[in-house]
Amino acid sequence: MSNSKVNKVKHIDLDQIKDPKFLKDLSYKELDVLASDIRSYLLDKTSKYGGHLSSNLGAVELTIALHRSFDFSKDKLIFDVGHQSYTHKILTGRSLEKLRTQEGVSGFQKMNESVYDPYEAGHSSTSISAANGFAIARDLNNEKYDIVAFVGDSSIVSGLAFEGLNNIAHSDHKVIIVLNDNGMSISKPVGGLAKSFAKISTSAGYNRFKSSIRRRMNKKNKKSGIYKFFSSIKNWFKRHLVAPNIFQDLGFAYIGPVDGHNIKAIEKAIARAKNTSKSVVIHACTLKGKGYQFAENDETGYWHGVSPFNIETGKPNNLHEGQISWSHLYSDLCESELEEHKNAILISPATIKGAGLDNLSPKYKDRVIDVGIAEEHAVTLASALSLSGYHPIISIYSTFLQRAYDEVSHDLARMNCSATFLVDRSGLVGADGETHQGIYDEAYLSSIPNVTITIASNADEAKALFDESFAKHGPFFIRLPRTLLNKPEKINSVNIPYGTWIKLAESSKKDLAIISCGPSVRELLPLLKENNIDATVVNAIYLNPIDKKMLDELLGYSQIVIYDPYSTQGSLVNLTSSYLLEKRFKGALKAFSIPNIFVKQGSINQQLERFGLLPSQIIAQLKQDK
Repeated sequence: MSNSKVNKVKHIDLDQIKDPKFLKDLSYKELDVLASDIRSYLLDKTSKYGGHLSSNLGAVELTIALHRSFDFSKDKLIFDVGHQSYTHKILTGRSLEKLRTQEGVSGFQKMNESVYDPYEAGHSSTSISAANGFAIARDLNNEKYDIVAFVGDSSIVSGLAFEGLNNIAHSDHKVIIVLNDNGMSISKPVGGLAKSFAKISTSAGYNRFKSSIRRRMNKKNKKSGIYKFFSSIKNWFKRHLVAPNIFQDLGFAYIGPVDGHNIKAIEKAIARAKNTSKSVVIHACTLKGKGYQFAENDETGYWHGVSPFNIETGKPNNLHEGQISWSHLYSDLCESELEEHKNAILISPATIKGAGLDNLSPKYKDRVIDVGIAEEHAVTLASALSLSGYHPIISIYSTFLQRAYDEVSHDLARMNCSATFLVDRSGLVGADGETHQGIYDEAYLSSIPNVTITIASNADEAKALFDESFAKHGPFFIRLPRTLLNKPEKINSVNIPYGTWIKLAESSKKDLAIISCGPSVRELLPLLKENNIDATVVNAIYLNPIDKKMLDELLGYSQIVIYDPYSTQGSLVNLTSSYLLEKRFKGALKAFSIPNIFVKQGSINQQLERFGLLPSQIIAQLKQDK
């Protein structure tokens, strides 16, 4: 739509929307203007606060059409993944000002935000199973409302999605699945007769007639020649005139492909879906990133999730000169490890770009495997590669590693398969909030035999740990915080024997010992000096196994402080405390770690401050205890 045409239609103040009822009073021209305004609004807010941009730009018209066709204060709309819900939030009266900050709305559906959010998830492929559960409950309660699973960003290819599809397809509990397809390959019905057949099979008249026949046909009649005759005719037409796809093969009604940016066409598809007597898939084709050239042309996934940026240039704001992320440090190290170890194979469950590893695919195309959203498969695949003489490097976010706990335990650790895990986004992650916090892996991994868990405090240690992970120690987990470090001019080779800790400072009085880990242990050192606190500082580079020899040396101290701001009370705090108690440590023992809760969104510093875990707060506590 040209700007001149857009300007003739009244614009709506998006921050003044209370609920989506107003949509039904708008013409299609006005709806097109609204969609354009929403895209501008999405760009403005994500450029300020970051967030998931491309997915939301592509889902605008689909979301508008859904809200015009349903009443989601009663019906249920479940987004998969929840990060596609920005337009939904706008239409249900929620401003995106301060999006994903401590004061603003979440980047995902949140039940405590609105009656329009019946479910919430930050991991993919949950919506179909959730919709199935809601549908069963609805029908058991003899209630009448629709349930819509809005599936996009390749969530449909995950194993969990297929489990849900398989269960729904042959049940009597109807759900409507909207597949937001922005590039996936799903076969299309071909020819005019195929489209006509699909239209007939989802029409109100056809379904009333079919339901009437079903009611009249008891089990005995269904064995009759008349029923078999009509059934055979229907199946003949279906086999010969409609190109089948996986949904139809499973037993779903199928509508599409539909232009996902044509509100009128989407509404017609929804109307037909409402008329079906069984679960149905609406296949809508959209352009990810629609309306913003940089996002539309993106082939790497850069614009999927963004940090604050300049809309005109597409360049990120707040560039940190001279600093890099831990992800990019390990990406560089990964390249050298692939070069040195010809049997190394890198595996990623759809996080190649996010982990900064996309530059490795062209160079090592036979040894870089992106398995898609399939964390469980990634780990079991790695176990077989390991048993075949290869060394898998699994790059995975901490929050997604949770989904593969069983495979780590049963398929990898139980057989003591050697593998390196780069556990990205370990510790607090900030704006993504509860669903993405990387604070739990340290605790649950330490419960598994044969597992090594580590975290580096600088680049030299990072390389030493990566190198050590190839020395056949079984599953070797290296945790990567979501923070920055100074870009090293040179990475030095350092010798850190397996399982040992490092003394960074030693007290002359042997009164206070601080056991800490990761970059935070380095941040403590200058603060201790500034505040004249005499302490032995131990870098617990190995979180599991712990260094018992070092702990034995500390048994004579008056006070031991354990400080782990990257985890709940898991391996380091619990294992260390248990050992000290076992050895009858007689001094004072104090532990600082993240509470075992789901941590809400905010900046990482805000989250640390909330729990008294900033290095400066630890210093203040030590001074108070003197």
